Amino acid sequence: MMGSFVCYYTWYQAPFILLYKKYIEKVIVMESKIVKLANIIVDYSLKVKQGDRVLISCETLEPKPLVKKLVDLIMNRSAYVMVKFIDPDINGLINEKINDNILDSFVKRKEFEVDNFDSYITICYSVNDYIDIKRNSSVISKLNNMTKEIDHVRVNKRKWVLINYPSYLDAYKAKMKSDEFYEYAIDTMTMDYAKMNELIKPLKDLMEKTDKVRITGPDTDISFSIKGMRAVPCTGEFNIPDGEIFTAPIKDSVNGIITYNTRSVYHGETFGNVRLEFKDGRIVKVSSKEGNQDKLDEIFNLDEGARYIGEFALGFNPMVINPMGDILFDEKIKGSLHFTPGQCYDDANNGNNSMIHWDLVLIQRDDYGGGEIYFDDVLIRKDGKFVLPELIPLNFDNYGKVK
Repeated sequence: MMGSFVCYYTWYQAPFILLYKKYIEKVIVMESKIVKLANIIVDYSLKVKQGDRVLISCETLEPKPLVKKLVDLIMNRSAYVMVKFIDPDINGLINEKINDNILDSFVKRKEFEVDNFDSYITICYSVNDYIDIKRNSSVISKLNNMTKEIDHVRVNKRKWVLINYPSYLDAYKAKMKSDEFYEYAIDTMTMDYAKMNELIKPLKDLMEKTDKVRITGPDTDISFSIKGMRAVPCTGEFNIPDGEIFTAPIKDSVNGIITYNTRSVYHGETFGNVRLEFKDGRIVKVSSKEGNQDKLDEIFNLDEGARYIGEFALGFNPMVINPMGDILFDEKIKGSLHFTPGQCYDDANNGNNSMIHWDLVLIQRDDYGGGEIYFDDVLIRKDGKFVLPELIPLNFDNYGKVK
């Protein structure tokens, strides 16, 4: 009798035991991927060594599994680490209520961070694209101006990594189930960036030999010079996920029209199909099929540098295919480019200074309307695919991901 009962109990529980086993196996796999991601950040991106001082800034507690692995690795290397957790809702309220009387305190906080840390890990976690829609733009613009030099040191003189930890909102925007998106995002973040860095060298060499660039496509025909400008591969050292190469146009060389075909959230407002018209480098006309025109004008009138381009980049991450409204992913889309109004980087300095740096993305694959890129009148990419023999490996046609 007892034996029959035990047999019945085991049969009844078997499906649940199997499901539980699969769940545990999945947890173990994801745990190993988080460890791999933490190792990429600490050892490949930042190259943390003994005595380094690392500041981790993290939105919400959701990325805590990654934060714990980062802290463990950093301290195992006899480096110092400090963790700052940020609540996006409270931060949004601060940006709404900020006033002139307390700006000095914000400046001192930024000064403290740049004076006391060598490396920065910023982990974003999206909860609401419109959290800053009521931001006090005029006061924040003053603060940005007051901290311009501090921010310059942090971006150009310190080591840093920016990462977007997968959130429920990101999964929704990517039109994926939450657990499916989480796995996809972590896989995308843990690509073989060292291999990618090798494959990009021919493109870097070509860009640094190029004078004239021309980009064509639907409602797009734009030309500019990159003569003498440095080309900078982005293969996991600063952004995760990564997969782009950037330079900057000669400031006054841009002429023509470009129309971006991805949506972009900036200053708490969503814009779609932004169209820019250039004359001798300066943006002379701006429009958008989606978004508030007054807000768009406000962004481009923040300062004179907002009317010039600070970055030109090509995206080629084979795992990032469609836009999802997250610029850290969208600017790496396979077959894309971004042509960025605002501040340039020191690594590709064309002399443009601004309080904004707005990465606007144009996808040129045939499923997004196609387009061509010419270097010195030679076609180098058509419909999002590189056509020169030495660049074809960057199409990653045979890769589910870089191996």
